[in-house]
Amino acid sequence: MSIERELIKRSGGKCELSGLTEDLKVYQILPTRKGGIDESVLINATLIDQIEHPEKMDVNLWRCLNDSMWSEHLPVQIVSWRMLSRLGNQELLEQMYLDEDDLAWAQATGEGEEDENKVIHRDSNGVILETGDSVVLIKDLKVKGSSMVAKQGTAVRNIRLDHENAEYIEGRVDGQTIVIITQYVKKI
Repeated sequence: MSIERELIKRSGGKCELSGLTEDLKVYQILPTRKGGIDESVLINATLIDQIEHPEKMDVNLWRCLNDSMWSEHLPVQIVSWRMLSRLGNQELLEQMYLDEDDLAWAQATGEGEEDENKVIHRDSNGVILETGDSVVLIKDLKVKGSSMVAKQGTAVRNIRLDHENAEYIEGRVDGQTIVIITQYVKKI
């Protein structure tokens, strides 16, 4: 059974955050640990867009977090925690309980950190990089531990950020996941 079908069954065909029934999509929670249904939620596409683009945030659409934070499903709790942190809703955050490992997973994207402590990834031109962005290599890069050379001009899609080091991102080149230094990429 596909992840989408499993999520539809788990959620009863509704957005696991808002309860909406239209325009539902699978949202993979990053960083992934094992993948699959235990790291995915079924949510409305408008909410996904706001998760991925914080500048588009419409606070009124997130009133649903009052209910979704109590979900029995951990992925729903993780997304709820991250969005409550982004919104700065300390009152509801204090009511939530996540064990130590789950809280570390929720905090892995930097949500809830003060802006001066947040790790910000920038490309060679100083443009801020986000998880899921596409970049192009601006220099041939030797891949440590292999004979592979990632060529200049290679597009790397759907990057992931290293949330402990602002100079490192991960991406797939020639079917292999590699760590890339941000000074050698340009956002597409």
